[in-house]
Amino acid sequence: MHKYTPDGRLLKTWGEPGSDPGQFNIVHNIATDADGFVYVADRENHRVQVFDGNGKYEAQWNNLHRPCALHCCGGRQPNFIIGELGPGMAVNRKGPNLGPRLTIVDAKGKRIARLGGENGPGLETGKFLAPHGVALDSKGAIYVGEVGVTNWSTNFPDTPMPALVRCLQKLERAAA
Repeated sequence: MHKYTPDGRLLKTWGEPGSDPGQFNIVHNIATDADGFVYVADRENHRVQVFDGNGKYEAQWNNLHRPCALHCCGGRQPNFIIGELGPGMAVNRKGPNLGPRLTIVDAKGKRIARLGGENGPGLETGKFLAPHGVALDSKGAIYVGEVGVTNWSTNFPDTPMPALVRCLQKLERAAA
């Protein structure tokens, strides 16, 4: 991890390869909150690590499957949306509860909700291939950017890839 000033001067560097606290195995996304904490999607260690603004390890959120996307929502008590990949290897393809999905957690990493992932990947609304980017608009709609083509043969080994694979999905709250 590298921390820079707004004008590009390097302030601090931390982390190294590995699986211990403060070590990383494919950093895939970062987010910060209003208090300056840094949240790191440590993909192949199946976790999000939490650091203070100076790189001091604070906590980690486990029970995630290859987290890629990471979005901080809110002010002093934020929630986070985490995009998790599905099974990366054919041997795990039919494994239950592996995603791909979105997981919503509170600022302590406690799961609030999960979207998708129950029955594996798919192109239907609310299902995912490989969520790699997440954003929220002012009305609470979630936008999900995916890179599904690279995982197609793993997820659908007996199905030819369609001519157009969705790369962005918008999920809206159902009208009350």
